[in-house]
Amino acid sequence: MGRGHSHAVGDVKALVFGDSGGIGTAIADALRVRGSEVTGLSRRDGLELTNQQSVAAAADALGDQRFDLIFNATGALVIDGRGPEKTIQSADADAMAAQFALNATGVAMLLRYFSPLMRENARAVFASLSARVGSIGDNGFGGWIGYRAAKAAQNQIIRTASIEIGRKQKHHIVVALHPGTVETALTRDYADRYPTIAPEQSAKALLDVIDGLTPRDNGTFRDWKGNPVEW
Repeated sequence: MGRGHSHAVGDVKALVFGDSGGIGTAIADALRVRGSEVTGLSRRDGLELTNQQSVAAAADALGDQRFDLIFNATGALVIDGRGPEKTIQSADADAMAAQFALNATGVAMLLRYFSPLMRENARAVFASLSARVGSIGDNGFGGWIGYRAAKAAQNQIIRTASIEIGRKQKHHIVVALHPGTVETALTRDYADRYPTIAPEQSAKALLDVIDGLTPRDNGTFRDWKGNPVEW
């Protein structure tokens, strides 16, 4: 199945983490419009990415269900009122630990406990929202130490997991996705310098990107337009 022969996600069974947030809600809604069966999990359901037992229990509660698409829309730029640092002189150990716990370690826990729920012996996608600012190669401005580093760590987790998962299931695809600068609570105080897009536009574009993925794209990092992002 090459490019140009996309796998429509309209008839898939999907699991969306963070479906109570801006992008997650838009993704879940867009999938339902396409006719997909969608299961959503978020903090309102008791899912705490920073608590390993919580993630394990949430996966266990799904029993023998299998999914064609698992989409992680969780993440935070401001945690406990601490926004992104402007310089390395503002780096704070506790703030950085909180960033890693949610934006990196939390994603590793999702992969550990939920990737086994990807449909076996069939095309299945695990897509996780990362951020272009997590790119080490595409960093010309500095600042935002904790968030950048946590997203870079998530990218490494995604890349590493994709290799291991791909060895066991050749039809499985694990990718990191940059959603664009989306008009959400996460970006509200920081988006004035960048062109923004609505969550609905981002969701449609991201699902279009997912439609076109093949196993050759396993372990890649792409933006909402489908273009590769430098690690």
